[in-house]
Amino acid sequence: MSRICQDDVGQCDFIDVLEETVLRRRPVAVQLRAGETFIDQMMDVVTEAGTEFAVFRSHPRVPVREIAAVSRSEQHATP
Repeated sequence: MSRICQDDVGQCDFIDVLEETVLRRRPVAVQLRAGETFIDQMMDVVTEAGTEFAVFRSHPRVPVREIAAVSRSEQHATP
């Protein structure tokens, strides 16, 4: 998977990408719009009160709208 930017593909397609990473069970590199980056494994994408959240193994869940981009990571997720 190359770097996929939410602004380039749109939120619906980006959610599809996130859901695919859940199925692959591999760590991904995540870049938030605020500039933070981290590597973690996606566990789920859930909707609560009309807001989609990305749920990670080690990192607190993040509203999907706050994620700028994701890419495959060859590194291990940090605990």
